[in-house]
Amino acid sequence: MTKPPLQQTPDGFYLNRTPWFAFILLCSIFALWAAAASMNDVLIAHFKKAFLLSDFQTAFVQSAFYLGYFFVAIPAALVVRRFSYKTTILIGLMLYMFGCLLFFPAASTAKYGMFLLALFVIASGLAFLETACNTYSTLMGPRETGTRRLNISQTFHPFGAMAGVYVGSFVMFKDTDATHEQLTQMSASDAAVQQLQMIQSTLLPYKWMIAVLVLMFILIAITRFPSCKGVQTATKKTSSLGQSLSRLWANKRFTFGVLAQFLYVGAQVGVWSFTIRLAMQLGGMNERSASWFLLTTFAAYFVGKLIANVLMRKLHPAKVLAIYGVLCIVLLAYTILVPNITAVYAAVGVSVFLGPCWPTIYGLTIDGLGEDTGVGGSLLVMSIVGGGVIPIFQGLLSDYSGGNMQLAYSVPLLCFIVIVAYAVRCLRNSASERAPVGAAVTS
Repeated sequence: MTKPPLQQTPDGFYLNRTPWFAFILLCSIFALWAAAASMNDVLIAHFKKAFLLSDFQTAFVQSAFYLGYFFVAIPAALVVRRFSYKTTILIGLMLYMFGCLLFFPAASTAKYGMFLLALFVIASGLAFLETACNTYSTLMGPRETGTRRLNISQTFHPFGAMAGVYVGSFVMFKDTDATHEQLTQMSASDAAVQQLQMIQSTLLPYKWMIAVLVLMFILIAITRFPSCKGVQTATKKTSSLGQSLSRLWANKRFTFGVLAQFLYVGAQVGVWSFTIRLAMQLGGMNERSASWFLLTTFAAYFVGKLIANVLMRKLHPAKVLAIYGVLCIVLLAYTILVPNITAVYAAVGVSVFLGPCWPTIYGLTIDGLGEDTGVGGSLLVMSIVGGGVIPIFQGLLSDYSGGNMQLAYSVPLLCFIVIVAYAVRCLRNSASERAPVGAAVTS
């Protein structure tokens, strides 16, 4: 049986079927940005010792990274509007490569601030990639399966995350590394030698990343991708950025969705960023051993995504989001209250229920935005800055409580209470708030 020719729907946004080769390439990019983000979790533990930082100071790794999303998402949306999703992806890959290259002067100067600049540039590239790829995934096929398609794309995320943690942990961390206490007891010259060795060990994972990015750039450049930008006619003018922003601001479902996404990303990053520190504190182990818990976290994340994809064939995505959110709250409460190693297992278990959160919130929030879809998607990508804000509060809470990392997990718990409220709202209003294709929702 021959496949029907690939065609865009009358509105010009969606497709009659999914072009699988282009879609798989798109999905692979999800793994690439996951690898960069998960290596941050390793860098936090690594830099804490290499630069003798407090928990609050290490949280700036995530702040520098996620601020890139905040500042670059709108320019990325404008590139999509002016050119194409494909062009935006290629620009994102180039910025990603440039950020990786900046690790080399950062390591040669051994300056924490230079590493933060490199992470900011990497995140700027990822802002281009996420602005394009998250929205594009929902559009590369029929509208009714858009949220499910984004969940499938996000299934590639854990593979990249696991690769980032594995490579980062077992290349950066060495069994022969001096402990934090040993460094503070050394002479200044001996400690400087040890710290420089630890800083130089950050380079190899980024060399490998550059090679992968070059290959992906070539594959994307030579592959044909459909437009999915809507039908433009001589009598129809494209709305200005200000008009789109005004409509989106008036859309209560959209603004609640942006808040939920901000809190979700912050909660996710917070749970993962301090997993190694939690395991070290409760399990009495070194960084390398504790890294296994972080690696297990991403395996749990993948399993949760698979289960959610199955559940969404029968349940409304918002119902799955609500159920998963409640289970996150239960496990986070256990992490906070139980003062032994089982609390670390509970923190790992949270990741089983993180799986569908980002794509489901994203899909529910941009559904029916019509010509405002691109700008709405960029604002959702801007909300990723939550990953740079929430961990700071966790770090502060840990520092002010005498290093009580368990107590710090109360911050993501509060975030999930709001996320569950958003899911419940979507369930109650999904029928009345579904807009016609191509129209902007103003409810």
